[in-house]
Amino acid sequence: MNEDLRNVVLGVLATGISGSLGWLTRTYAWRRRLRRKQSFFGLPSGSDCLLVVNRQAGSERAVHATDVSALLELSALIKDCGARLRIVQHDSARRGLGETAEFCIGGPYSNQRMAAHLSNLLPGFTMNVESEPREDRGMFTIGGRTYRAQWGVAEYVVLARLTGGEGERPVFLFCGQSAVTNQAAARHLSRNHEALARTHGRNGSFVLLLKVVNSDAYGPDVVELVADITREARTAPAAVEAT
Repeated sequence: MNEDLRNVVLGVLATGISGSLGWLTRTYAWRRRLRRKQSFFGLPSGSDCLLVVNRQAGSERAVHATDVSALLELSALIKDCGARLRIVQHDSARRGLGETAEFCIGGPYSNQRMAAHLSNLLPGFTMNVESEPREDRGMFTIGGRTYRAQWGVAEYVVLARLTGGEGERPVFLFCGQSAVTNQAAARHLSRNHEALARTHGRNGSFVLLLKVVNSDAYGPDVVELVADITREARTAPAAVEAT
C-alpha cells in the first residue's frame, strides 16, 4: 500500500512539474514574440501612437468605409502591443517624425501628411493625383517605371516602414491607388510582420510595392509582392540639367 501511495504521489509531482515547465515555456515564448512585435512596430507597452486618416473623395471630414476597415485591423495590432492609439485627421497631425509610432493611410490626394512623407522620405516615388486622363489616375512612378491601375483587376499599393527625425519610432505608410489597396496593405502587414521583421530587421526600413489582384472578386485578400523598391523610392531622381 505504501508503495502504491508513493507511486501516486510521485506521478502527481511529475505531472505538476511537467505542467509548470510547459506553462513557463509557453509564457516565455509568448513574451519573446510580444517584445519582438513591439520592437518592430515601435510600440512598447503603455506608449502612444498616431493613426493618421485620410478623407473620402468629395468630402472634407468623412473617411472611406474601406479605410475604416484598415483602421480596425491596425487598431487590433496596436492593442496587442499594449499601446494607446490616437486617431487624427490628416490635416491635424502636426507632429515631427520619430516622437511616436505612426500609421498613415491614403494617397497624397486625400492625405496631406502622406504627401509630406512622400516628398521628404520617398523622393523617388511619385503618385499621380490628377483625375484625368482616367487611365493615369493614381499612377505610380518609381525609378522611371510606371504602374497603372486596372480598376478591380490589378491595383497597386506601397507599404513602407521608415524612420527619421529625432526619435526612433517608425512611421508606416499605406499609400494605395484605391481604398481597398490600403486595407490590403494593412492586412498584409498584420499577417506577415514576423516575416518582414526577419527579412528587414526589427529596426530596418523597407518600401514594398504590392499588387492587389482581382479586388472585385477577392477584396483585399489576394496580394502579390511586386518588388522591394526601398533603394529606388528613397533615392531622389537626378536633376535634369538646364539646356
